Amino acid sequence: MKKTTFAVLFTVNVQANSVGLYLGGQVWQSEASGTFGEKNTLVDFNLEKEQQGNYFIAFEHPLSLLPNVRIARTTLDSKGKTNLTQDFSFGDETFLIDADVNVDVNEGEFIINADVNVDVDADFNVSYVDYTLYYQLFDNGLFSLDLGLTARDFDGGVTVTGTTTTVITTGIKDHPGHTPDHVGSETTSTTTAAGKIKTDDILPMLHVATNISLPLRGLSVFAQGYFLLIDDHSLSDYQVGLIYDLVDNRLMDFNLTLGYRAMNMEFEDLNNLYTDLEFKGFFVGAIVHF
Repeated sequence: MKKTTFAVLFTVNVQANSVGLYLGGQVWQSEASGTFGEKNTLVDFNLEKEQQGNYFIAFEHPLSLLPNVRIARTTLDSKGKTNLTQDFSFGDETFLIDADVNVDVNEGEFIINADVNVDVDADFNVSYVDYTLYYQLFDNGLFSLDLGLTARDFDGGVTVTGTTTTVITTGIKDHPGHTPDHVGSETTSTTTAAGKIKTDDILPMLHVATNISLPLRGLSVFAQGYFLLIDDHSLSDYQVGLIYDLVDNRLMDFNLTLGYRAMNMEFEDLNNLYTDLEFKGFFVGAIVHF
């Protein structure tokens, strides 16, 4: 029974008929939503919609025992801003909305009101490289299935810059000839601070990809996904779309792609970074096969 099972698996593991080199890229219009910060203080920074870049190189061969290789790079850049409604710490900085106000007032004056306002800007500047080893488990020209393991190498970081504006209103104590406790003066001060957390880490992921040819000539549908293999974080990255064979000859193939991509990123203490974010949107791309 074991010999039979092994023989079936070995037979299904059909690699490419010849050596092939693939080069590809995408422009991804991603819309970001969610929160991030440090433990117990996640904030929605209203991240903006941005165009992201993705490109890859893959090498396939007919040797069934050796895996194929795919290397891909993706950027996740976005900016946002918000006004804090609670104290917030990020990196090495703490932004306080109820900060103690220490101010010297003249004799006879006192503080009527101290208003602290904290505006923060977020710069989410993260990229990663996927190093994937995969096998083509099945390929009959109409349907293909790839399965492999990926090391996702994160780089970059997240920066939060806060501008604290303090408005101090002073009053004058009751003096002869003055009305009691009236407003004397108003002073404004502004301070700026920034905290940064780096996202340098490598996470293991499962890689799955498939391609199904459609009855229309030169058109096929594809799907590709990456799923985290450890429990510390929750991370998924998948895309579905169409491939159109614009050029198909003996020298090279040139394909256009159109589809939808979504990435869910829930980090639990990645260098003290906590996230509950989603990036999703449509993409267009191209693939060259030599």
